[in-house]
Amino acid sequence: MKVEHHVRAFEQLLKSYDGVLPLHRYLFTYFKQNKQMGSSDRRWATRYIYSFFRLGKALSKLDNLERLAIADFLCHDTTSLIISKYLPKLEESISKAVNDKITLVKKNYPTFKLEEVFPFNVELSDGIEKEDFYPAFFVQPDLFIRVKETHIQAVINQLKANEVSYKEVSSTTLALPNGTKLEQVINDLRLYQIQDLSSQQTGAYYEPKKYDYWWDCCAASGGKSLLLHSLEPNIELLVSDVRENSLSNLQERFLQSGIKKYHLKVIDLLQNNDQILHHYEFDGILLDAPCSGSGTWRRTPEMLYYFEKYKIENYVKLQKAIAANVVKYLKPGKPLIYMTCSVFKAENEDVVNYLVDNFDLKLEKMELIKGYTDKADSMFVARLIKQEKVG
Repeated sequence: MKVEHHVRAFEQLLKSYDGVLPLHRYLFTYFKQNKQMGSSDRRWATRYIYSFFRLGKALSKLDNLERLAIADFLCHDTTSLIISKYLPKLEESISKAVNDKITLVKKNYPTFKLEEVFPFNVELSDGIEKEDFYPAFFVQPDLFIRVKETHIQAVINQLKANEVSYKEVSSTTLALPNGTKLEQVINDLRLYQIQDLSSQQTGAYYEPKKYDYWWDCCAASGGKSLLLHSLEPNIELLVSDVRENSLSNLQERFLQSGIKKYHLKVIDLLQNNDQILHHYEFDGILLDAPCSGSGTWRRTPEMLYYFEKYKIENYVKLQKAIAANVVKYLKPGKPLIYMTCSVFKAENEDVVNYLVDNFDLKLEKMELIKGYTDKADSMFVARLIKQEKVG
């Protein structure tokens, strides 16, 4: 009888969700409204719905419950009632490595095509190894934190005291199991910042100098600004975003980090902002552009499931328009750092080519940071230098 209970909970949840809200936010509201669901019910429903979306559009002709069993088998190393009921022949292989399990699914379901998990294959940026990229969708990324080098041992000591497993990625980066409740483990919020590994790695492109004036023009909740400030505390900083609630989160994070000296403005970068910024000239601009977010879909597989291809071009138009409106405030010889959390060529290399062809910008270096090999998100970053005008 218990498996029917699991099935009913999953089917009701799937039927009610339409992909508009991020899944984690939707689940919070859904569980609040369905208080008859106990903690075990909520845990299993969450596992099942995320597993289901991780399969993308593969095996779409099968019944949803059989698809769920296959997805749950590929995503986890512990079995479930759904796997026992609908995929008993593979249950004993639940602890095998992901690639071995993919081979077993292919053997039992000859119509299974790995590339249908991520159906936007022709859109991918150059250099993505598809044989690694596709299987990574069945592996939950880690939770990464950035820690001051002087504080990392104190953080490690608290993780050990609370029996939280961790991996020391670098002298300033720790990887933790996804879902770790850090606020219950580390008692001083000033000791760390939650920031994905690939996002941290974009910092190698910033190269701020003492007393520079930088603008983080799509600052959101301030992750890149905090990284910039950690690289060079003695900078002047303007942070802006069109969303006031994001800037409120930024102010809270800056306060926790002890950053008091900065300028903050609500700016719509699709408008002419000369009246606001007419006298500003920056030594560096961070443009973490609005994008498809396709490099983060392993964390948010519902976005993969509901995404439509036409949206890529909409984001590209947005990225080009924003870049055109910010580059004029950059001093000659100074860098524009263009970033996305996308794996689509149109949003990455193609936008960089557009910027080089249409503005006084020279590409110094660019990279798709392949987080799928490190249980992290994937990001694109390019460093472009504004050229001196001749004559």
